[in-house]
Amino acid sequence: MTGLMLDDLTVGYRGRRGRTVAAHLSATAATGRLTALIGPNGAGKSTLLRTVCGLQPPLSGRAMLSDGTQITSLRASALARRVAVVTTDAVDPGRLTAYDVAALGRTPYLSPSGRLADHDRRRTGEALEAVRASHLADRPFHDLSDGECQRVLAARALAQEPELLVLDEPTSHLDAPSRVEFLDLLASLAREQSIAVLMSSHELELVMRLSDEVWLLRGDGTMATGSPAELAAGGAVSSAFDRGRLRFDTEQFAFVIDEDS
Repeated sequence: MTGLMLDDLTVGYRGRRGRTVAAHLSATAATGRLTALIGPNGAGKSTLLRTVCGLQPPLSGRAMLSDGTQITSLRASALARRVAVVTTDAVDPGRLTAYDVAALGRTPYLSPSGRLADHDRRRTGEALEAVRASHLADRPFHDLSDGECQRVLAARALAQEPELLVLDEPTSHLDAPSRVEFLDLLASLAREQSIAVLMSSHELELVMRLSDEVWLLRGDGTMATGSPAELAAGGAVSSAFDRGRLRFDTEQFAFVIDEDS
């Protein structure tokens, strides 16, 4: 089942200084699969994610959820129940515990009193368990490591019970082992929670090894899509990222220095 579909989508900015960033994009991010958005710096990955999340309108075309609903047609409360977002913005929850932060994901479902009901507490606990962070529940959020914080923020997103989870550079502040672990976690969550997971990343080598599907946004505003193997074999990755003697080895899924050039 398709969790997100782009239909001839064009993204960018309006106004006197408006510009088109990427045009005529058609792609799908399937439920139960981890889809990675990659591309060179300045290609427009963040702009595309902001459009997909409903934070800015498209210039034309549509971004639709599984039932055909256009994201731009949803009010904020309805959108928060269907699309969850994890950004790289710093989070300062004061003295809140990890459990309290995860429970913030229940906000779209709360009554005007703002009190958590039993089912809200149960869903929060299930979300922490899903990201393997139950043992962090009682710890102050500000005491957690970067990797632990990312798990709790992912739990907050899961507590929203979304059908689409969008993450912008979720591994940017993590060390190498934590990056591998977190991407593996996202792939598992997509399958186990039956949601579509779309993330942007600069971690090309990890993405090519651990993602199910890849959206490659090129510098000219076009996009290639497919499995990691398909994009590597077709030359799209090399065309976008090879620089001088640095090239992407399509068999090793790693950058290498070409000693012969």
